[in-house]
Amino acid sequence: MMRRTWLVFSQAVTVAVALLFVLMTFKPEWLGGRQMVAGLPMPTLVQVAPAARPASGADANSAVVGALGFAVAARRASPAVVSVTATKMARRNPHADDPRFRFFFGDRAPGQGPAQVGLGSGVIVSPEGYLLTNHHVVEDATDIEVQLADGRSTRAIVVGSDAETDIAVLKIELPNLPAVTLGDVRALQVGDVVLAIGNPFNVGQTVTAGIVSALDRTQAGASQFQNFIQTDAAINPGNSGGALVDVAGNLVGINTAIFSRTGGSLGIGFAVPVDTARQVMEALVTGGSVKRGWIGVEPRDLSAELAESLALPVKSGVLITGVLQDGPAAKGGLRPGDVVVKVGDRTVQNTGELFAAVAALQPDSSAIIVAQRGAEQVQVKVQVGERARSLQRGR
Repeated sequence: MMRRTWLVFSQAVTVAVALLFVLMTFKPEWLGGRQMVAGLPMPTLVQVAPAARPASGADANSAVVGALGFAVAARRASPAVVSVTATKMARRNPHADDPRFRFFFGDRAPGQGPAQVGLGSGVIVSPEGYLLTNHHVVEDATDIEVQLADGRSTRAIVVGSDAETDIAVLKIELPNLPAVTLGDVRALQVGDVVLAIGNPFNVGQTVTAGIVSALDRTQAGASQFQNFIQTDAAINPGNSGGALVDVAGNLVGINTAIFSRTGGSLGIGFAVPVDTARQVMEALVTGGSVKRGWIGVEPRDLSAELAESLALPVKSGVLITGVLQDGPAAKGGLRPGDVVVKVGDRTVQNTGELFAAVAALQPDSSAIIVAQRGAEQVQVKVQVGERARSLQRGR
């Protein structure tokens, strides 16, 4: 009797585990819960749990490739990747109303041609119809049309857009929308296989394969808040806003830029990490804009030679070369010549990490900044300001 009971129990557990595996693989959205942020309903985002990478032995990425193959990954992610068509009005010529100008050029004066049409891609990240795409794809658009992989098409509205990270959030209203699963960017390593999915040159949905060539690239953009994933998967015009997925079909980045001398792919493409895109989306959905902290300093990377010449006991950090008068840092007591080594609970080793740590601070909050001042380590309490929009267009 005991043996029969144990046999029934073990069979039931086996069936339950198998059913859970099937759901996690093919219908992960069924396991997702609805999140609430600031009292407002947030998109239902399905995200895989952070996975530890093996220190030795068989690589987890290779194991997934062998188990699933590229076709399964593409099949899982492709339904959530859409084509985005953005219509933008041509710029009006400032002399268009001048009678003398119209005498020579007539009603169709230069600069008053037909509306411009921009093509890009997007990724559905929630069944409620929230999409991620690039800011430059929908910037100044007067009309946006989204076409799904299943043939359906509809108009989209812009929920919000952030030029600093080149991320925009769109919203569409359609039933039974497929949504991609968000991957774990922290598990990515250089050499991991990734797929780029989008609509290059408007030829239709296309999947290309490559590897992660580098992580945390900052030189590719004009903003100090961009930390791109670099890949050699072919990314061409029209791929902007499309998906970069791992071999399990989980979203790890939003394709945004290429390095090219010809306009086509040269094997150097860049994607915004999905964790950055998610943070921006949550801010745009709840508040309509992204608010970033600001303290008012001029920073410089601390080189080993500079640390030695200043006789500093630290070898890494950010040297403060200037402090804005009456700015948050100045009021808090930070001085030129101080070397910032920590902002809040985040250690900083270069200017990029300093900008990111300060930007993550909530405006009007207070933060403790740890700095090396000669041979002495000091702690400065700063009342964080808000970074002005005019400062969010470059360094």
